[in-house]
Amino acid sequence: MDVERLRQEVAQVHPWYHRIDLGHGIITPGFDRTEDKLKRLELPKSLKGLTVLDVGAWDGFFSFEAERRGAARVLATDSFSWGQGGFATKAGFILARKVLNSKVEDMDIDVLDLSPERVGLFDVVLFLGVLYHMRHPLLALERVFSVTGKQLILETHVDMLWLRRPAAAFYPARELRGDPTNWWGPNPPAVIAMLKSVGYSTVRVVSTYPLLYRLAKAARLRLEGRGSFLPSLSQGRIVVHAWRE
Repeated sequence: MDVERLRQEVAQVHPWYHRIDLGHGIITPGFDRTEDKLKRLELPKSLKGLTVLDVGAWDGFFSFEAERRGAARVLATDSFSWGQGGFATKAGFILARKVLNSKVEDMDIDVLDLSPERVGLFDVVLFLGVLYHMRHPLLALERVFSVTGKQLILETHVDMLWLRRPAAAFYPARELRGDPTNWWGPNPPAVIAMLKSVGYSTVRVVSTYPLLYRLAKAARLRLEGRGSFLPSLSQGRIVVHAWRE
């Protein structure tokens, strides 16, 4: 594709969420610090021969990364961020897949509709930045477990970090970053307990986002005019790996 034409097509997509390197010096203008998140995920360096399901793929950065790391098959799924949410679009995913000459498959399907009959079983399931958007998080995890063949990699917002008992903060309106689609802030013990409750036998926390990261993110959002909140000391992000057996 002609570089100038590619720049024009990238500019026509709004909003971009992921920052995807499309080559030719062009990186999509996503507002997510995607590369920072990738560093914390501890995604296996090689996924050769494995099947990967990316739940809530949006622009597809992690789907394409799994393919780049050798996955035999990658299925990207979403619904909310591919149009049903009313503010997002699938256009970024479609454009990136074309430019990257990717074979990543796609399916428009809600998290709560996932099942082995609908999508199959996958060696690795990615569930990144989705759990706290679920009105029914435990049910969502049950659906995710049902399609996990071996391993789940989960990244999510967490709250109530001061409490050792499993608990979750409920956001009935716009309490979390002014976003009405943010519903729950489980604390780390709750995330672990929920994963074990739905059937994962081994659960391991591999990363927590430090306070300085949250402060830097808040400052960046304020400078960009997209937020005026101050991060709570009781909140953060967490990455958890879980295995069926």
